[in-house]
Amino acid sequence: MKRAGLQQQRLKHWSNRMRVIKVGGGCLNGKKTIESIVDLIACRGKGHVFVLSALHGITDFLITSLQTALADETQIPVITGKLKTRHLLVARHLIQPKQNLKEYTRELEKSLGKLERLYYGLNFTRAITPRLTDVISSYGERLSAQLLTAILRSRGLSATCRMPHEIGLITDGKYGDATADLTKTSRHFKTHLSPLIGGDKILFLPGFFGTSEEGEITTFGRGGSDYSAAVAAVALNAERLDIWKDTEGFMSADPRLVPEARLIPVLSYEEAAELAYFGAKILHPRTVEPARRRKMNIAIKNTLAPDAEGSLITSRSARPKHVIKSVAYDTDIGILKVHASGVGARPGILGEVATCVANSGINIKSVVTSQTCISLLLARQDMEKARQALMGIRPRPFRKLDRLTDVALIGIVGDGIQHRDGIAARCFTAVANCRVNVEMISFGPSRAALYFLVKRRDLESGVNAIHSTFFSTPRCSRQG
Repeated sequence: MKRAGLQQQRLKHWSNRMRVIKVGGGCLNGKKTIESIVDLIACRGKGHVFVLSALHGITDFLITSLQTALADETQIPVITGKLKTRHLLVARHLIQPKQNLKEYTRELEKSLGKLERLYYGLNFTRAITPRLTDVISSYGERLSAQLLTAILRSRGLSATCRMPHEIGLITDGKYGDATADLTKTSRHFKTHLSPLIGGDKILFLPGFFGTSEEGEITTFGRGGSDYSAAVAAVALNAERLDIWKDTEGFMSADPRLVPEARLIPVLSYEEAAELAYFGAKILHPRTVEPARRRKMNIAIKNTLAPDAEGSLITSRSARPKHVIKSVAYDTDIGILKVHASGVGARPGILGEVATCVANSGINIKSVVTSQTCISLLLARQDMEKARQALMGIRPRPFRKLDRLTDVALIGIVGDGIQHRDGIAARCFTAVANCRVNVEMISFGPSRAALYFLVKRRDLESGVNAIHSTFFSTPRCSRQG
């Protein structure tokens, strides 16, 4: 009995060695870069599942083309023609047998024909709806998955591509910001994908989108391919989720601002989510949600140095003596100040303001209140839309609105930061010594982060001052 139990454990261990690997758009940029990724997949990808982003810039092109197609239907063939040229440029470079190239070209033209009809439908209905936006923007990932499948097949490898709506990646049906149903998706993946995984097989899945129970294509939001890779990893009970990037991993600061920034080898889910939220482009903030459920590790690997250490995201990570793991920042931020008397004492005003903004489809990053003002932190592109929404409230519960757009957010991230005395004081002393004025502070909502706002001109000085305080000799980048 003992031997049988041991054998079962071994079988379980080996069955879980399959990994889900996410390949980002930065790694799919130009035929030479894509060739290196294909070489890496051919060498190290057998038996694994790959979730792909669109080729670099394609999703932006699909979305901006919505307005082009709406304005002039004669431009629609031009749109699909550009997409065909971009993908065939890579295909001609990497698919050598002519017969394989012909087969791929026919498949590409078939997909672009469907996309073209969607653009014509948009022009006919004269409406850019969330439903149509999601369907059209999903084509970037579809096309990249078809392309890489064809390239690997032309090399004689066993590569297969399956679309999320064909294999039952079920979502809650919310356009532009969907959430996966892990229970239903896991059941469907077991049925549809189990025969396609293992051995020398390579399976490609487009990231970024799934399908509602009613069969509607719904996307996970910009950068959502990371999230869909985490969903696939959990649904397939993978050993680990790997995120392939063209960068080293999470760093203690942006090396462009802080040359001595160092790699963070291990960090927690909470730390990774906060760093992603504060502007680190390594990972989409929602990626940790599915992985945390299964306590699945996430490895960030550099495709330019695949044997390098990278960063590992786990349920728990060691705390350095100073707690701080990284100093992050975000310049895509603005403050909408809602001035009203007695904000803290008047019931309902905060809810009315926040509901009005949220109902306009705007994400409120954070809220800070005082007795006379509600400060809403928003993406800069949402500032005017939020202002107009609030001006439409009748009767107006506020006196005036102010917008501040020349600000930047600095986030200090480290698990346990809330419980370590003196961290905030050291941060503010460091920036004060560099003559940087703090505009607004938030400390408490997260156990792993505190943040404050500064003028954009003071961003580099502030980040350097804090990083050097905790990681090296205190200094300030500002001269004089």
